[in-house]
Amino acid sequence: MISIEEWKKAGNLISCKGYDIFVQDTKDKNKDTIVLIHGFPTSSWDWKDIWVLLKKDYRLIAMDMLGFGFSDKPDPHKYSILEQADIVEELINDKKLINYHILAHDYGDTVTQELLARINSMTKTTRCKSVCFLNGGLFPETHKALFIQKLLLSRIGWLVNKLTSQKQFNNSMNKVFGPRTKPSKSELDGFWSLINYKNGRHIFHNLISYISDRKENRERWVYALKKSKVPIALINGSMDPVSGSHMIKKYKQIICNLNWLKELESIGHYPQLEAPKDVADYYKFFLNKIS
Repeated sequence: MISIEEWKKAGNLISCKGYDIFVQDTKDKNKDTIVLIHGFPTSSWDWKDIWVLLKKDYRLIAMDMLGFGFSDKPDPHKYSILEQADIVEELINDKKLINYHILAHDYGDTVTQELLARINSMTKTTRCKSVCFLNGGLFPETHKALFIQKLLLSRIGWLVNKLTSQKQFNNSMNKVFGPRTKPSKSELDGFWSLINYKNGRHIFHNLISYISDRKENRERWVYALKKSKVPIALINGSMDPVSGSHMIKKYKQIICNLNWLKELESIGHYPQLEAPKDVADYYKFFLNKIS
């Protein structure tokens, strides 16, 4: 396992939209590029296990979005999915990426839906070549928020931030993993330390507003999936109580553009951590298929 210290040392801070954003970049410009966008409430460290499996064949770029991990965590601040998409776009432009793929998870799925909406409105050929979603709330009506998430979104969210302990956080995280693929103690400790970095735990009632963003932009972001100009894949852990098999069922009902689907029957909300080799293999299969 790549430790937090190793992860931080391998990356650096760059300025995006006036904020310091932590970025990892393998910098191999001779390989196809994958931009990895993490979920809530964690960070780019989520990609640590799949990183070593993909970097042999691809240039990998991952970031801690604003309010997460080692990036800036302004407070007070009105966090939004639109702002996060702006930051990702600026990163892509700063890196001068000609062709790239997106691999996203959870919160990152929603950011990617906004990016897709923007890509679909372009008249010129997009530089984005494909999108792969891991578990996430692609449809707000199928997203089954945890009790703690509902509390954070409520009027007493600030108080919940203040009172939440690591034990409560660990319990919430364990609930969304598969029954046989629970996170290790060192992983849970790592998640908690990254959340608390720069006093970040105390902004979670602001970051959780993405759930409201999903409802407000539901038509735009679902339409982006239906009319996608780029191939879409979905690799999903079926045991996830938040966005598991019930989300896949909804996806099939809506008949969105979907070029490849792989359901991981015994895996929960974090496929890239619970079954990194399977996810890497299935994802590379998809990329080879569309190439």
